[in-house]
Amino acid sequence: MLRGGRKPAEERPTLTDLYHAHRLGLVRMAVLLVDHQDLAEDVVQEAFTQLYQRYGENLDDLDNALGYLRTAVVNGARSMLRRRRTAREYVPPHEADAPSAEDHAVLNDEHRRVLVALQELTPRQREVLVLRYWSDMSEAQIAEALGLSRGAVKSTASRALDALEKHLEKVR
Repeated sequence: MLRGGRKPAEERPTLTDLYHAHRLGLVRMAVLLVDHQDLAEDVVQEAFTQLYQRYGENLDDLDNALGYLRTAVVNGARSMLRRRRTAREYVPPHEADAPSAEDHAVLNDEHRRVLVALQELTPRQREVLVLRYWSDMSEAQIAEALGLSRGAVKSTASRALDALEKHLEKVR
């Protein structure tokens, strides 16, 4: 030891020795950093766990285990504070108010009236409107699906919308 060499392995403390000797002091230090004892205990426990995973029980390859633990506790406390700050700054996205029961009733009544009005149209008019507005198909796609020209699809859709509007005004 006088020549600047390392202590023999039998004199070095084990992880268990460090835990019993320094855990409370490290927890006190962590409490001052994170303001909560339960969080401080978690930080210290995580530091000991990391030390064990990296070096094992005997700590043969580590010169300053207590320094390692102090650094791990400070870094763990910093991470804890960053997570806490991030959680406090998080603002959940605004959710629109749920529709009221009256809104559902009105909407359901409106849907029912539209469906009844659709039944009053000719089959071809109904097909064109359903494909256009419910299936979101283009005029070319509707023409291909029904075997019509694009012009016939346009005129049928126009006449169907006019008839639908007249029927809905009559029902009101």
